[in-house]
Amino acid sequence: MQDPEITPELIESHGLKPDEYDRILEIIGREPSFTELGIFSAMWNEHCSYKSSKKWLRTLPTDGPQVICGPGENAGIVDIGDGQAVVFKMESHNHPSYIEPYQGAATGVGGILRDVFTMGARPIAAMNSLSFGEVDHPRTRRLVHGVVEGIGGYGNCFGVPTVGGEVRFHPAYNGNCLVNAFAAGLADADKIFYSAASGVGMPVVYLGAKTGRDGVGGATMASAEFDDTIEEKRPTVQVGDPFTEKRLMEATLELMATGAVISIQDMGAAGLTCSAVEMGDKGNLGVRLDLEKVPCREEGMTAYEMMLSESQERMLMVLLPEKEDAARAVFDKWDLDFAIVGETIAEDRFLIMHHNEAKADLPLSKLSSEAPEYDRPWVETPAAEPLAEVPQIDPIDGLRALISSPNYAAKQWVYEQYDTMVMADTARTPGLGAGIVRVHESGKLLAFTSDVTPRYVRANPVEGGKQAVAEAYRNLTAVGATPLASTDNLNFGNPEKPEIMGQFVGAIQGIGAACAALDMPIVSGNVSLYNETDGQGILPTPTIGAVGLIVNEDDIIGTTVREGHVALLVGETTGHLGQSALLAEVFNREDGDAPSVDLDAEKRNGDFIRANRALVTACTDLSDGGLALAAFELAEGSGVGVLLDSDATETLFGEDQGRYLVACNFDQAEALMIEAGRAGVQISSVGRFSGENVRFGGSEAPLAELSALYRGSFEQIFA
Repeated sequence: MQDPEITPELIESHGLKPDEYDRILEIIGREPSFTELGIFSAMWNEHCSYKSSKKWLRTLPTDGPQVICGPGENAGIVDIGDGQAVVFKMESHNHPSYIEPYQGAATGVGGILRDVFTMGARPIAAMNSLSFGEVDHPRTRRLVHGVVEGIGGYGNCFGVPTVGGEVRFHPAYNGNCLVNAFAAGLADADKIFYSAASGVGMPVVYLGAKTGRDGVGGATMASAEFDDTIEEKRPTVQVGDPFTEKRLMEATLELMATGAVISIQDMGAAGLTCSAVEMGDKGNLGVRLDLEKVPCREEGMTAYEMMLSESQERMLMVLLPEKEDAARAVFDKWDLDFAIVGETIAEDRFLIMHHNEAKADLPLSKLSSEAPEYDRPWVETPAAEPLAEVPQIDPIDGLRALISSPNYAAKQWVYEQYDTMVMADTARTPGLGAGIVRVHESGKLLAFTSDVTPRYVRANPVEGGKQAVAEAYRNLTAVGATPLASTDNLNFGNPEKPEIMGQFVGAIQGIGAACAALDMPIVSGNVSLYNETDGQGILPTPTIGAVGLIVNEDDIIGTTVREGHVALLVGETTGHLGQSALLAEVFNREDGDAPSVDLDAEKRNGDFIRANRALVTACTDLSDGGLALAAFELAEGSGVGVLLDSDATETLFGEDQGRYLVACNFDQAEALMIEAGRAGVQISSVGRFSGENVRFGGSEAPLAELSALYRGSFEQIFA
């Protein structure tokens, strides 16, 4: 097949700007071949090169005594003691999921699981953070069904429990849904595998499923805005097979135990190209590939297609030559492809051969080190206008509005489609607060959460970025976990617009400040830009995934309240209603500033909760919906009514940060108040859990009636 002529139109279709193409000409001193153009396009697109975000990502705190491996590898690694480590990462599959929701979401789950087991860890938990458009938008219902079924279909078949996540709806996501997938695994701290190749003349081995034409150009597609040609992009979405992935994991972990693996890399975005370049670049080596040896499932595949295919369930490995037979036997046993497709070479060269013809011959290090890096112009997000007056409302009416909204109604219709108990180590399933998984046969547990409030970030990117980290910290604390570290998934619109870039910069500044103050370094992550359709961008959505450690199962703080429990509020309440859930759901308003985040108070209050966990029977943090929603959720989960003393709108629905609602017996409440005085922590009694009604001041309704509304609203919309 004749390669197409390199024209300005072809260059543009590969997502390369004229000045970027000029840089390519300067590097190689000639016009690139079609395959070489594809390779540069894959390595230099936003999704793979982080060219608009690298400058700011470097400012994030990534170190700590608990950190074994920070950003730059397939996933981050954190020490959890006793020679064990937790390996975790969050990554987006936004564009593919909007085009083809089932496969887009399914392969997002598959990709993040490979990132974890590529490093030698067995996955133990998954989460997801999902953002959709308006409920009555013509695409939303199909997207919700497809994405949820895709996540469940892949994760359930693979056999990993989904223990947490979030689902939100907002008109800003009408043209771009967000699908952020998280996975965590366990590894021995001294048996971790990295991607840097070493040694000259070492075999480069292709592992897993065969290569097809699905996903060709996927990374480039994910680095551009959508327009009315969206349906033409359907072939760029990968197709997943969770049963093959399960076999690939078992084979990979078995192979690692043989001592054959020098380095290993998942074939994710940009497939064979990116995996080979990253392995060579990190090891300061070149790579030669012989593409006729690549296992293909389609006839007549070109070098271009093989290098840019994003077919799933594939890995690339550098192997000790003397272990080849043992390694091959493992993959034969699991009925997976094992093919030596090249070797490492001493020269700084990425040489792609196909039937004895050189299809690409490029300086390998330049594909990564010479990728463009931009200091995009940015403007600070203007300060929000002062909040216009918010009328007082009947508090039970306000609660009804929240719990009947798809944003705040119970999401069991979603998470009951996921297997939450597979592997039999799940200690807390989705529904309220962080998910918890036992570290098998160790007595320890790990807690997982995913958090962000996009309307805060739009109003005030710095405070919104802080709040995403702070809420993750509180969710872990509320179950008794000590926060360890974070991963981020930074979803934004077009970075070439200074106001969007300003949102990104502000959010990074806030995230960095909070991670440093709360000792939750960022150890892995992903940036997803150009989430726009026809020029309309999403809400800035920097999702924070976080992991915490519980040393002993007795240290878990529960969520079950009993008749007569005192309701205590930890933290200061000023009644901040700007950008609140109440404003959005009751008054259809999104005005005012985001709540400010006092990081010293967050740390102090969190330390207080964990230090006094023996006195706390049940706990939840306060976030969207304030005290009213938090108290209702605790009461509803236990089937016990709640009586709060106040009926003031700002007291009940304000979203001041750094707060927890605690339930305990009277004697424990007295002891907590004494300890709070010693720790300089603000605490007050706000009511009690009792009876069969929800009563806020003088307004009340039967808990059973409100529970039916809360449990039935989401399912009524989507079932």
